[in-house]
Amino acid sequence: MTPVDLHDELELALSLADAVDLFTLPHFVDRDFTVDWKHNQTEVTEIDRHAESLIVERLIRSRPHHGVFGEEHGLAGAADSEWRWVIDPIDGTSGYVRGVPIWASLIALVHAERGPVLGVVSAPALGFRWWGGLHLGARMAAHGTERDLKVSLVGSLADAQVSVTHNSGWDRLGRTPQLMTLQHQALRTRSLGDFWQHMLVAEGAIDVAIDAVGVAPYDLAAVKPIVEAAGGRFTDRLGEATHEHDTAISSNGLLHAEVVNLLC
Repeated sequence: MTPVDLHDELELALSLADAVDLFTLPHFVDRDFTVDWKHNQTEVTEIDRHAESLIVERLIRSRPHHGVFGEEHGLAGAADSEWRWVIDPIDGTSGYVRGVPIWASLIALVHAERGPVLGVVSAPALGFRWWGGLHLGARMAAHGTERDLKVSLVGSLADAQVSVTHNSGWDRLGRTPQLMTLQHQALRTRSLGDFWQHMLVAEGAIDVAIDAVGVAPYDLAAVKPIVEAAGGRFTDRLGEATHEHDTAISSNGLLHAEVVNLLC
């Protein structure tokens, strides 16, 4: 693995998050955009596209030897590099277009063999930002304060708070009954969705988060290293530690095997 200074890369990612927040948040407040529909029947706006272009252009200038992959425009930069930035300019566009403040810009640095090594998740409408990665620890900032992230120590599903994002994909897998069983066994269930549920796992506020079926690498690359740096686990529904499959479960680690076994 060609070495990089991950502290420098994190500083770059945080500066990119600053820049994109300054662009996305005013448009969210002013509602001055139009909505189109992609081929997969999900919403997209010119804000998504322009936000991604802003990040990609700055990355190509700052890291010309790295590749960049974004949800809206695909691959740019050095396509054959072992280092690739993976970008979701607005995770939670469906909320963004309706005025729901649960959306964020996701910025990750991924190595071809090691996978995601750092991530930044910035949710300016909530006033929260999370970041972390390999040998970097995990931290968050909210309304002018910062603190370290650490997952919870809850070891029993009966005492756990879980977030479950059910969609038709779980029905197609035939696992909706298992999802219902998990929710009945947990102390409390919420449905928070997208990046936020995983960041709450990293904070220790939620013990398990189960994503919708159909997530993509750009949905997961930034959240995985933050959860792991906070002491948690992040896998697909079968327990493989990856951001490249279409399911995702994060947990405090203590409950992970039980949840995966229940959903298999």
